[in-house]
Amino acid sequence: MDLGKFKKWRITLSYRQKVVGLVLCGIIVGLGGLFAYLLRMHTYIIGDDPAACVNCHIMSPWYATWSHSSHGRDATCNDCHVPHTSLAAKYFFKGLDGMKHVAYFVTNSEHQAIMAENASAEVIMDNCIRCHTELNTRMVRTGKIDYMLAKRGEGFACWDCHRNVPHGGMNTLSSTPGAETQAPIPPSPVPAWLQKALGH
Repeated sequence: MDLGKFKKWRITLSYRQKVVGLVLCGIIVGLGGLFAYLLRMHTYIIGDDPAACVNCHIMSPWYATWSHSSHGRDATCNDCHVPHTSLAAKYFFKGLDGMKHVAYFVTNSEHQAIMAENASAEVIMDNCIRCHTELNTRMVRTGKIDYMLAKRGEGFACWDCHRNVPHGGMNTLSSTPGAETQAPIPPSPVPAWLQKALGH
């Protein structure tokens, strides 16, 4: 192998170019870290606390209706809304879904009444069946169908009958007046010294 060919393609940077490159990389990493901190990404990724979902104010009605439902005593958001087939599947779905939510909320393109998309609906129904297997198979004998079968008309999705579980028939944001006072709004991530400097 002739190393001379590779040497002539090597890019040499001046000291100034290296410094500018390092400063730009530092700014990008710093802004990325600040963005992740302000969005409280660590609360989504690490924990299962439903209060993390209220980081986006639009989720307040969903939190309020869940907290007053039977599921509010026994299940968290992640119990229903992320897959439990493996740890890798859980965190991959959680990360992908979280970034999609961030994109919707940052670009203000979310619907007024949030509805689960197909991938989420499939996960939710799998979790309904996972938690209520005995009820489905031994008591009411509805069997185990998945969301895609229900979508093709080969059975019913769980929420076709249980419409108000666990979010109380949410169809608009006005369905739960005062929800913002029932949800634990997180404190501002802006340090006190900066708020004081800005006059807040």
